Amino acid sequence: MKPGEKLRYERPYLKKLNAGMMNKSGTPGVAKITKEIEGVPVRDLVEQYGSPLFVLSEKQIRRNYQSAVRAFQTRYPSVQFAWSYKTNYLNAVCNIFHQEGSWAEVVSGFEYRKALGNGVSGAHILFNGPAKQKKDLLLAVENNSLLHIDNLDELYLLLEVCEATGKKPRVAIRVNMDTGVYPVWDRFGFNYENNDAWSVLTKIVRSGKMQLVGLHCHIGTFMLSVEAYRIATSKMCDLAARCGKLLNNTIQYIDLGGGFPSTNTLKGAYLPGVDTVPTIDDFAEVITGTILGYGFSQEELPMLVMECGRVLIDDAGYLLGTIAANKRLSDGRPSIIVDFGVNTLFTAFWYDHLITPAQETNAPVENMAIYGPLCMNIDVIRESVNLPVMTPGDKVVVHKVGAYNMTQWMQFITTRPAIVLIGDNRQVHLVRLAETLEYLEMPEIMPSHLKLKQTD
Repeated sequence: MKPGEKLRYERPYLKKLNAGMMNKSGTPGVAKITKEIEGVPVRDLVEQYGSPLFVLSEKQIRRNYQSAVRAFQTRYPSVQFAWSYKTNYLNAVCNIFHQEGSWAEVVSGFEYRKALGNGVSGAHILFNGPAKQKKDLLLAVENNSLLHIDNLDELYLLLEVCEATGKKPRVAIRVNMDTGVYPVWDRFGFNYENNDAWSVLTKIVRSGKMQLVGLHCHIGTFMLSVEAYRIATSKMCDLAARCGKLLNNTIQYIDLGGGFPSTNTLKGAYLPGVDTVPTIDDFAEVITGTILGYGFSQEELPMLVMECGRVLIDDAGYLLGTIAANKRLSDGRPSIIVDFGVNTLFTAFWYDHLITPAQETNAPVENMAIYGPLCMNIDVIRESVNLPVMTPGDKVVVHKVGAYNMTQWMQFITTRPAIVLIGDNRQVHLVRLAETLEYLEMPEIMPSHLKLKQTD
């Protein structure tokens, strides 16, 4: 301002303090604003890569992995993590975990070949899944991978592969069991309580055609019960001990799978996820303590394998989007339409995701619904959320979307967006291109009699 220049007059205004409606948790507070992700402005990201846009934080992924490994390795002498490919099989993401020392856990021939393509040694790939094809088994046997047998038909098919190749593959079986959490996940593997698991273990050892090296279980997903893992670990230890004593076959590793929850809030939950879910240390304490207290000798103590996915990446992912329109519902409530739907944000079906504005606002906070752009009534991002009133063109950030959205998303009505990874020094890497019409139509073949003739 120049000397002697008067300040420009700005008329005073009143700002309404809108506390919103009371709910079970009290009144809504001031809306959190997310203007940057890892120091990179949200608007810059959208301007360069488009909207909607998935953003991943490399720093947060590494931090999560190192924290989880530390939780187990400080409590147990031999621990190995195997990244769950189905959680997020972007090659860039997988290679972050592999750089950190993680093996690969896959559940299909497609994922198996992705792991090989990422440079993972065949010996460091755990092959799960209930429908392995013969060609997949042959490839895994040739690469000395660890095969986790799910059913008897797979066992018999693998025996044929053994006969054909003359190799003795390293195998484990998947075990299902009652851990006090219902419904029991008994569609995968062999049951502990009815002795199916023991019967199959006996068959494998007596066949003399395979090396029984491990036991595997995965008792559920988004598990909130630490006690369930104590029960599962105890039953797995019992099977391992019986293999050693009755079959003279030492079990080299026990694989407790994954299933640990992120801090997302489940739909219908009374309290936010950050206040209710157990920590990774809680799970590590009960699992390692149970194995160490079981009574194995030092020589018999098995390696502990963990196949964590969601807990390692959910909070490292963001979805940026843009307000397309505002509407009033028949009950008078406001609603907004955003440019991403449940085809992109699949986890909106079971999470009440935290959603924040990406720009400063003086607008009042109101309870509203958020809908996607799909011409489908199920396209609901949030049925009820307290947010400041926004206008078309404003940006929003959806938090904790790193798990499953980028593998379960669908190309439906709209194309799928680009994905970027923010690395060190705020460097942004494009790790997946946004889809185009040309890309989507590449696999299509038009019969000649269906081609429209050009008319004047």
